[in-house]
Amino acid sequence: MSPAEENAVRTSARNGWLLSTPALVVLTFAAAGPLLIVLVYSFLTPGQHGNVIWEFSTGGWVGILWSKDIFTGEWALADAHLSIFWRSLWLSLLTTVFTFVVGFPTAWFIATRAPKERALWLFLITIPFWTNLLIRTYAINEVLRKEGLMNTVLMGLGITDTPIEVLYTPTAIFIGMTYVYLPLMVLPLFAAIDRFDMKLLEAAYDLYASRWRVLRRVILPIVKPGIVAGSILVFVPSLGAYVTPRVLGGGKQMMIGNFIELQFLQGKNWPLGAALSMLLLMIVMVALLVYVRYANKGSSGHG
Repeated sequence: MSPAEENAVRTSARNGWLLSTPALVVLTFAAAGPLLIVLVYSFLTPGQHGNVIWEFSTGGWVGILWSKDIFTGEWALADAHLSIFWRSLWLSLLTTVFTFVVGFPTAWFIATRAPKERALWLFLITIPFWTNLLIRTYAINEVLRKEGLMNTVLMGLGITDTPIEVLYTPTAIFIGMTYVYLPLMVLPLFAAIDRFDMKLLEAAYDLYASRWRVLRRVILPIVKPGIVAGSILVFVPSLGAYVTPRVLGGGKQMMIGNFIELQFLQGKNWPLGAALSMLLLMIVMVALLVYVRYANKGSSGHG
């Protein structure tokens, strides 16, 4: 490359950075700035009535796993915190698995329809996004409550004589999150299946492969990027869910998002709330890194 060409490349790169400067400034102050404040707060001392005292302390991070007895001053493992973490993790994983179990056949059905029918089914799948999350959650609340639709139908059919207690349980949160996040699994799966070459199925059957082997050896490896993308899109918001556990859990079945809100408001322990927020952010970042890794593997393998 000649010196003139090198100068042209440098000038083009410099102009590109200059053009992106407004976006970088907005990103820094609107995203990185608040995160930096939360990170700093996590290493400060809690005030008596909320806010923070500008004294360095690791109490916020220690308080994630350990709690101090107000009478004896002894430190003990924070069982309540661990139970909240565990509940958030297994409910998020269960929601991800179940949305995949339901979403994969749904996406396959839509992808194998005629183009006109396909557009209609995709339209129906996206309809829930037209409604606010809070309204959808209260709709599930009306279905699951004692006098709700579910118990009315079950008692009307004679399946049960008394209402089933589902509301304000982990089951209610699981049902609500599955309903809310199911489209986020279906759409990436549909995009992956829509690019699937159906001739590969004919070739597999010609080689006397069973349906299970075709699914396991042919279909799932090819649509794997869609599975990973859908899983991330469901797992990440499920882990940090606030509205659904608050409405359907009734404050009895707390998840990480509700626990963070509790520390900033009623608990008046802003450093602990900030540390929990940063911990949640780190978990999400790890999940996204896993997605990027598998996405890169899938693209390189396809290439």
